[in-house]
This record gives sequence, C-alpha cells and structure tokens, in this order.
Amino acid sequence: MKNIVLAAGYATRLYPITENFPKPLLEIGGSTILDRMLADVDAIEAVDGHIIVSNHKFISIFREWLEGARLRYRKPITLIDDGSTDNDHRIGAVKDLILALDTCGVEDDILVAAADNVLDFSFGGFVAYFQQKQTSLIMCHYEPSVAALQKTGVVTLDDDNRVLQMEEKPREPKSHWAVPPFYLYRREELGLIRSAIDNGCKYDAPGNLAHFLTTRTTLHAYEMPGHRYDIGDVDSYERIKTQFAR
Repeated sequence: MKNIVLAAGYATRLYPITENFPKPLLEIGGSTILDRMLADVDAIEAVDGHIIVSNHKFISIFREWLEGARLRYRKPITLIDDGSTDNDHRIGAVKDLILALDTCGVEDDILVAAADNVLDFSFGGFVAYFQQKQTSLIMCHYEPSVAALQKTGVVTLDDDNRVLQMEEKPREPKSHWAVPPFYLYRREELGLIRSAIDNGCKYDAPGNLAHFLTTRTTLHAYEMPGHRYDIGDVDSYERIKTQFAR
C-alpha cells in the first residue's frame, strides 16, 4: 500500500502565514502537521512507501524538509512537484493524485489524505477495516450542523456501512454523515481513478473522486474514531497550537 499525501494547496485563508510557506509544514506541538500524520502512517505495516505531492512554489521548502524526514521514517518518501505556482493556477487534488499514480507507476492499494489536518487518532483502524471489508473506503463522521454539511461531502449508508450515495456540498443534506479528506482505494480501482477526469469527474477537491467512484464501484464507510482539527484561518491555527502545546 502506498500513502499518497496531497500537499499542493496554497491555504490562502491562512495568509500571511502561508503566503510563502506551505501549510503542511506549519508547527504544531513540537512537530509539523505533515510529520504528525507521517509518524502514524509510517508505523502501519501494510504501508510500504509515501508519495507527497507539492506545488512548484513550495517545492524547495519540501525538499529541505525531506532531507531530515528520510532519517525519521522507515518507509521511502517520494516528493512530486505538480508545476503550479499560485492558487489561481492550481491543478486540483484529483489531478495531483493521478499525477502521483502515473509518475510513480503505482499499482498498489492507496491511502489518500489531505496534508492540512491535525488528528488525534491513528489511521491504523482505517487500514484494518479496509482489509476486513475488501472494498474501497471513505472515512465519515457525524456532523449535527446542517450549515457545516452544506460545505462538505455527505454520504448515506446502509446497515453494513456501504455507501449508497455521496453528494458534494448539498443544499439539502440527506444524512448527517460528513466525509473528511481521507480515503482508501483498492488497486482494482486505479483504472477508474486514472480515467476519472476524462469521464466527467471534477478535479478541484478529493471528495469529487469519491463521489465519482460511488457511482461505479462499491465503497464502504469507516466512522472516524477521534477528532479532526481543521486549520482554516489564523485564529484556528493559533488555537490549535495552544491546544497541542507541550
């Protein structure tokens, strides 16, 4: 299994902090957002490598980070430059994922995660559930706020947690199950993923790919076992830094 980290965004809502520095490498609790995720995923036995997609503007900062990261983690790390230089010309999360697959010739199961979230749980249970279900997986969590549901992906599930329907930013959500940007896709789905954009899949957000796949294959949902802390602006970053301070 390859761990593909989508880290090519520009985090414009965090300006000026991220105007010239990538959000995934911001410091949280004596580490970085990205390192907190990699420390967990690197310890999962099924994962045998990491692929991190950056944009061209920040690639030199990631390369500098990589020099030390290769000493901290057991699994090899590959860094990919998607060529974009500003937010107005970003290529989009789904295109970044396909770029990673094609550049590295990936033919394995893949864990796909956005690199801009702080988590208080391990991905280990997610991978174990994937191995149990033998289908591709999304992660989900209960979200009571309709306003919040209107800004994210929302799924309806059957009694076995199979995904029946997924909508992106629905005006009238059909459930309270929200989808954070964490996915596990079987190697058997890689052909569908590589052809997704040619078949009408939107490419700006990773949830668009999950929505596309729900109409073409079987996905199950894994309930998020802890909390996800989204760093959306300067105030939330300062608040989470204080919360995770040593």
